[in-house]
Amino acid sequence: MRHALALVALSLTAAALAVGGFGTMADETSASTPRPVQAPASPPPRIEGCLSPADMREEVSEKRVIEPVAAIRAARTVIPRADIQRASLCRHEDGLVYMLTALRRDGHFVHVVVDAKTGQVAGQY
Repeated sequence: MRHALALVALSLTAAALAVGGFGTMADETSASTPRPVQAPASPPPRIEGCLSPADMREEVSEKRVIEPVAAIRAARTVIPRADIQRASLCRHEDGLVYMLTALRRDGHFVHVVVDAKTGQVAGQY
């Protein structure tokens, strides 16, 4: 029962934060003014499809791509203190890239694209 209550409390807290709750009276009056939305510097890459974990292991074992840990190291050069949440090997244009999803310390998710052959960071979105 305690776990269920904790989950409900956590869900309500997350929902309140998502809509801008838990603010002071000054925050409520300024909440009616629209905030500017930042557009991404460039559009995210067009990913055509990601490989299954078995296919990823095969590509790595055949030395056609770098290991996922090397892609994570490359991503940490552009987002050093973020937590990597997911790494997928995906088809992109004429090759393969690692698409990494990272959670920054400020709570925002960032996608980092790493070339699967060279290990070079191709972009951050």
